[in-house]
This record gives sequence, structure tokens and C-alpha cells, in this order.
Amino acid sequence: MRRVAWNLTSELSPRTLDVLLALAATAATVVPTLWPRPAEWWVVALAFASSAPVLWRRRAPVLVSFLTGLAMTGLVLWEKPFLPWGPLVGVYTIAALSGATVRLLAVPFIGGAVYLSLVMPGEETEAYRMVGTAFVAAYALGTGTRARAAGRAERAERDLRLEQEQEAAAERERTRIARDVHDIVTHSVGLMVVQAEAGSAVLDVDPTRARTALDAVAETGRTALVQLRGLLGTLRDDGPVTRVERPGLAALPELVRRTRLAGLDVRLLTEGRPGKVAAETEVTAYRVVQEALTNVVRHAGARAALVTLGWTAAHLTVTVADDGKGDTGSGGGHGLRGMRERVTAGGGVLRAGTSEDGGFVVRAELPRGVEQT
Repeated sequence: MRRVAWNLTSELSPRTLDVLLALAATAATVVPTLWPRPAEWWVVALAFASSAPVLWRRRAPVLVSFLTGLAMTGLVLWEKPFLPWGPLVGVYTIAALSGATVRLLAVPFIGGAVYLSLVMPGEETEAYRMVGTAFVAAYALGTGTRARAAGRAERAERDLRLEQEQEAAAERERTRIARDVHDIVTHSVGLMVVQAEAGSAVLDVDPTRARTALDAVAETGRTALVQLRGLLGTLRDDGPVTRVERPGLAALPELVRRTRLAGLDVRLLTEGRPGKVAAETEVTAYRVVQEALTNVVRHAGARAALVTLGWTAAHLTVTVADDGKGDTGSGGGHGLRGMRERVTAGGGVLRAGTSEDGGFVVRAELPRGVEQT
């Protein structure tokens, strides 16, 4: 029954609830002055004044409490109601809706007013106990209501913050997947096109070399399919899927080997003492090398490229330099922008441009992202 009543009141609008409270308090205070025998008109008026202002309790809780309390004090000199319903609702509202300063200042005034209303008509000790308990209970109920409202607001804010964090995480994941798909597709398709063209060019004069190029096309395609299947599998929720680990520094030798099959002489060089780096830094380094080599194969007209991993205590520097035509302005724009966005997101810096020897250089300086010992 109590839960049903609570659900009912929680579904009512604040205005409707205030009207019902005002009607109930007015009826409980005024009816005893009219039945079984009507009292003087001014007694009825005081009873009405000590309860009806409850209708405006949310707008002015302190004023409502003062007016109802004043009228009730006058009423008890001639009539002794069972309980001062109007002032009780006012005290409850002060505890539930007013600020901390108002609540603290109101406590001594409420206590003094209640004491005065009991002393003036010369009430017995039992009345002190009953009325005092009623006002303490009203104030405690208001405090509990305020605490529950604060708790609901805090939970709502926490839920909103969690939802925003989840949306931000989902957006970051979508961006990551889009970048990875772009890197995989552009790199693999670029190599496959170059390898297919190389095989087609020597098909009649060197069938063995043409077959090697076609095998390289097939291998590159299979690798791309495996990576895409594992990457896009994270978007599915209709059953178990195969997860493929995102490539890192350990996958660079295989990337260099596949690029060599496209006819580019690629070497991998390490400078400094290799150490641990954050997983996301590894992925970023791999994707930078992958995209840079793709641009070399597709646009640079280069014969050779050098991939250098430079290790320091705080950073990993990835450099891809080729002996091609340098910055010709053809292609690579989206790729370079994507690399720069990825590196910047990881806290690093990317620079790209024509080298002193006339080729093109891409250099990414990445924070290692782990504490060094």
C-alpha cells in the first residue's frame, strides 16, 4: 500500500500535488471548527488562514510557514486542533526545498514559534511531546526528500556523463576503424595494382617473374581480407567472430617484405636501444610506415626506400625516406592528412616534405607512452 501511494504521488504534477495538500490541510483544520457545532466566523477564518496558503508552498516556503504559523498561534488560543497541519507542511517544505542557510536559520525560529504556541494556551506536557515530535518528523521527512532528490539528480548526471563518455568512445572507435580500413585498403590495393602491372608487363617475356607477381597479388589480397574481416568483425553482434590483433612493430618486417614484392627496394633500420612502447603507439608507428610506403609505391616513382626506427628514452621516431621525385603534389594528400591526425591523436608530431637528396621524407615522433626503467 505504501509503495502504491508513493508511485501515485510521484506521478502527479507538482501543482496537482500542492492543490491536494492544500485541500487536505484545509479540510483537516477547518472542518473541526464547523462540526459538531460551528465556531465563531473569525475562528473559521484563522483555521483557513493556517492551512490554505499551503497552495503556494513551493513559491515561498518561508512566507507560507510564517503566515500559517501565525494564524495557527492565534487559533490555538480559542480552538485546539488535533495537529497544526498547515505549519507542518510549511516546515516540511522548508527542509525539502530551501537552501542550507535558510534551513539553518529557520530551525530556531520554528522551535520558538512552536514553543510559544504551546505556552500561550497553557498546554499540558503531553501536548509538547506530541506537537514537538510532529514538527521534528516533518523536518526530517523534508530532509529525506531533499536527499532523495539530490541522489536522483546525481544519478541522472552520472548517467548522462556515462552516456556521453560511451558516445565519445564509440565515435573514437568508429574513427579508428575508418582509419584502419583506409590504411589496409589503400596499401593493399596499391601494392596489388603495382604487382599486377609488373606481372602483365613481363607476362610474355618472363612467365616465371609474371607468376611471382601474380602470387604476390594473391598474397597481398588474402592478407588484406584477413585484416578487414578481423577489423570489421568488431562491428558485428550476431555471434562469435575472429578477432585479428592490430599490427604493431613486430609486423614491420612482414610489411617490408610484401612491399619488396611490388618492386620497391625497402630496408628496415633500427637506431638506438629498442624498448617497450604503448600498444597504440605501436599501431600508429605501423600505420605511418604502411601509408608512407603506399605513397612511395603509388606516387613517388622511387626505386628504394629506407624505414628507420629511432629510439630514445621518451620517444620513438619513425622515418620513411625514398629516392623518388619528392613532393610532386600528386596523390598522398588524404594519406598524409590521415597520418597527421593519427599521430597528433597519439600525442606525437608528424613532418613530411622533400629531402635534400630530392626524395620524400615522412618523419613521425611518437611518445613511447610507458614508464622507462
